[in-house]
Amino acid sequence: MDLKKKIRIINDFPKDGISFKDVTTLLQDKDALKYTIDKMAEYLKDKNIDVVVGPEARGFLFGVPVAYAIGAGFVPVRKKGKLPYDTISVNYDLEYGSDELEIHKDAIKPGQRVAIVDDLLATGGTIGSVAKLVEQIGGEVVTANFVIELKELNGKSKLEGYDIMSLVEYDL
Repeated sequence: MDLKKKIRIINDFPKDGISFKDVTTLLQDKDALKYTIDKMAEYLKDKNIDVVVGPEARGFLFGVPVAYAIGAGFVPVRKKGKLPYDTISVNYDLEYGSDELEIHKDAIKPGQRVAIVDDLLATGGTIGSVAKLVEQIGGEVVTANFVIELKELNGKSKLEGYDIMSLVEYDL
């Protein structure tokens, strides 16, 4: 399936010069959604993943069904102030700003094998920060998987040493 045909492009959103890749159109298409989750789960099936971690918010949309499909747990990584228990946090840069992410201190047991799942790999700042959080609480990041990768932003360069998989690649 050509997932690019299922992803809407919105130019100059959220600001001028950004070409936003809108996955809501993919999510609306039951066949495209099933294909996406199945492909991500297939990639993870032999990696002995204990926990899937998804960053807010679109990482939740793909991470939970992938976790279910492979028989793993799911851990959300959220923006500061959204998690109700003891957390650790990290600041990170976005392709058009900065933010702070948190994870519960007890969300991952030491040695658990983790797959990070998100909709988009751009500059690598968000996922690099998620990996840092996972490792700080003792998890082993086995792989990071994406629906979309923006090749020209070279996010993989911030994720050297990690196994990276994306279903669709775009040049800007």
